[in-house]
Amino acid sequence: MYQQFFGLNAKPFALTPDPEFLYPSPQHARALTLLEYGLESHAAFALLTGEIGSGKTTVVRRLTRRLDGQVTLGLISNSHAGFGSVHEWALSAFDLKVSGSKVARYDRLVQFFIDEYAKGRRSVLVVDEAQNLDFKLLEELRLLSNVNSEKDLVLQIFLVGQPELRKTLAEPRLRQLAQRISVDFHLRPLTLEDTRSYVGHRLKLAGATVPIFLPEALDLVHEKSGGVPRLINQLCDISLVYAFADARTVVDRSTIEAVLADRVGAMALPIFEQDRVAS
Repeated sequence: MYQQFFGLNAKPFALTPDPEFLYPSPQHARALTLLEYGLESHAAFALLTGEIGSGKTTVVRRLTRRLDGQVTLGLISNSHAGFGSVHEWALSAFDLKVSGSKVARYDRLVQFFIDEYAKGRRSVLVVDEAQNLDFKLLEELRLLSNVNSEKDLVLQIFLVGQPELRKTLAEPRLRQLAQRISVDFHLRPLTLEDTRSYVGHRLKLAGATVPIFLPEALDLVHEKSGGVPRLINQLCDISLVYAFADARTVVDRSTIEAVLADRVGAMALPIFEQDRVAS
């Protein structure tokens, strides 16, 4: 709707994770580097956590785009409370079809990892939304990693989830799994400076040639979003719509205030209530 008006060739603040729009803040750059190090150093388990909307999935997608022919990727992106067996989901992630008992499914999975390794490829299983996995499922992942030997690492497992995942992994009964995690990073909200750079980065990638958000507007965006990228996207996207409706080529503080007043007043977006502060 507003793209042509602002001279953009794409939506700068889409809510879907797009690795092309990843802003390399110090945190996100460090997270990506650590995950890449985990791959290169043959880490059996790697852990990436962060609040909802912090950019975890975007970082992982940027990582997976850099994988070479020596890695076979399996992605589980919709784990939930009724997850069932890890083996079934892992088979699906690697596009493997097998029927029969749980033992048969496990054996098929292990044989796949061994066969890939024989071809010169490691298998990497990425489990997104891993905070939804209970003790039983996390223990299944640990046992699945036993396919690795001291000499040969045929499977790497990357766990990606919200902060609750850390609380679960801290339980004494998961000590064996926690001890196998050699790469570990937690994404925190963006600082004010990073929020300003984040918005400018996305606008530039979308084709903007002049500033659209005034500094005073970005100050309020950061305050009300708490520096969470997804919330920044939501607020900035709607603010562009408001500015377009008013035929204004820049977004100032009053535009942001109008969005907040309307959204909170309608109870449609309680995340932007006045008592939200940056963490």
